[in-house]
Amino acid sequence: MLHLRVTAFRGTADGQYAFTMSLSEQQAAALSAETVVVAAGRPPRERDQPVNHPVVLSSTYFGTGALGDGDRGYGRYSNPTWDPFEEALGQLEGSKLPGLLYSSGLAAVSSALSLIPPGGVLVMPAHSYSGSLVMASELAQKEFVELRTVDIADTDAVKAALAPNGPNARAASMLWLESPTNPMLGIADVQALTAAAHAVGAIVVTDNTFSTPLVQQPLALGSDVVLHSVTKYLAGHSDVVLGALVTSNADIRSALLHNRTIHGGIAGPFEAWLALRGLRTLALRIERSQASAMVLAERLGAHPAIESIRFPGLPADPGHERAKAQMKGFGSIICVQVAPAAGLSGADTADKLVRALQLWLPATSLGGVESLIERRRRHTAEPVSVPENLVRLSVGIENVEDLWADLKRALDSLGG
Repeated sequence: MLHLRVTAFRGTADGQYAFTMSLSEQQAAALSAETVVVAAGRPPRERDQPVNHPVVLSSTYFGTGALGDGDRGYGRYSNPTWDPFEEALGQLEGSKLPGLLYSSGLAAVSSALSLIPPGGVLVMPAHSYSGSLVMASELAQKEFVELRTVDIADTDAVKAALAPNGPNARAASMLWLESPTNPMLGIADVQALTAAAHAVGAIVVTDNTFSTPLVQQPLALGSDVVLHSVTKYLAGHSDVVLGALVTSNADIRSALLHNRTIHGGIAGPFEAWLALRGLRTLALRIERSQASAMVLAERLGAHPAIESIRFPGLPADPGHERAKAQMKGFGSIICVQVAPAAGLSGADTADKLVRALQLWLPATSLGGVESLIERRRRHTAEPVSVPENLVRLSVGIENVEDLWADLKRALDSLGG
C-alpha cells in the first residue's frame, strides 16, 4: 500500500486550521525573501517525495463523524494545492499565519470589505484600483457602508477623514490603503496612516499588488490585512486569475476564512499550482523589471512628447522620498501623460501612441513577464479625475533597449 504524508490541514467548516510549514518561522526569518520564494511551500524532505506539490483534483475528502481537528471535509473548505502557495505568501509578508487564496483579486477585496460592520465608515483612496472603488461605491449606495474617498498622499486629509466629522458622525471602521496607487502612483505614509487608523479603532487593509512583498511589507508597517491580486506579479505570467489576503491576526483570519467558505470565492487547484510555479521566479522578475523601469522612466521624462510622468524612483517625483523610506525599490509601473499632438486631443494622442507600438502589448492588467501598456480612461469605471491622456506602462522582463526603441519610435511618430 502506498502511504503519503500529508503536511498541511486547513480550512475546516468551523474556521480552524492546523498547519505544518516546510520552513519554520525561524528559518523563514533568517532567509532573504529571494530565497523564501523558492524554498517555502515545498513537500517534506523524505524519500521519494516530489520536489513540487501535486495538483489535487477532488471535491471531497474521506472522513467519518463530525468535522474538526483539521479534517478537510469538502472542497469548498480546503484543497491541498492551496496550502503551499498560502504558506509561501504568508511567510513572504512576514506573517506567522498562512495566507488565504481566492478565486480573483476582487473576491479577496469583497472578503476584506466584509470586515466592516454594517453601516461602518470606509476611508479609501480616490485613486484606487477601479474594481475596489466600484465595489465600495455600490456598498455605499446600498447604505451598507459610508464611503469617504481621499488623496492618500495627503496624510493630514486622510487623518481628518478617519476622525468623526460632526456631532452625529462616526470614526472610520476601515482604512483602505494602496501605495503606490493605481494608476496615479500616489505614495501613502503607510506607517503614519495605520497608526492614525488604529487610534480611532479602524482596521487597515493595504493593497500590496503593485509592490509585492519583496518591495514592501505592509504588516511590518502596521497594516492588519494585506491584499494581492495574485493575477499580477505573484503569478507573473498573465495566465491565471486569483487573489489573496494575509494577516497576522488569528481572529481576523478566521473571519476571512469563514467568509471565503460561505461565499464560495475559492481558487481552482490548477490555478493555485500555476501561481506557485510563477511565484518561484518573482525575485528575478522584480529585479529585472524594476531596473528596466528606472531606465525607461528617466528617458520618458526627457522626451518632448511626454507632458508629465509619475514614477516614484525619479528624484523629482512627489512620492520619491516617502517611497525610498518604506519600499525596497520603486516598482515596475510608470504612468505618463502624453502631450496632445497637432489636431488631436490628449486621449486621441495617447490612443495613437498605444496603436503605434509593436513590442509593448496594448492590454489591461500588469505584472506579467511581458510589457503592457494602456490608456486607463478607456475603462468606463476609471475615476473621472484620472486624466484622459494618462497611459500606464507595466514593465516586463524584455531587453530594456528593445523596449525603449519601440517606445521612442512610437513617441517620435506623434509629431509633436
